[in-house]
Amino acid sequence: MERLLKSDKDCILVAESANDNKVVGMCTIQTLISTAEGGQVGLLEDLIVAAGFRHQGIGSKLLAEAVYWAECQGLKRLQLLADKNNLPALGFYKNQVWLSTELVCLRKP
Repeated sequence: MERLLKSDKDCILVAESANDNKVVGMCTIQTLISTAEGGQVGLLEDLIVAAGFRHQGIGSKLLAEAVYWAECQGLKRLQLLADKNNLPALGFYKNQVWLSTELVCLRKP
């Protein structure tokens, strides 16, 4: 998190509770270079809303701000990864008009 805070090319967005200014949600966007796109793209790495604050539009607002930030930065694409078993998250992203791809995510343990 410290590296993201110090970065001038990445973004951290937070949502605060109106009652006590505690952070109840966050979203991070990290920039990458895509040779396929011919420029910078964004990876939405985190979108988290505290359990007691879900279904209040906070996630939607954070996601909209992330998209706006990416557009302002001139990013050519914004993408995210979600666990295929996280049905609530997948439903949320579908409702936000994010499209599934045929890409397969691989990782080295």
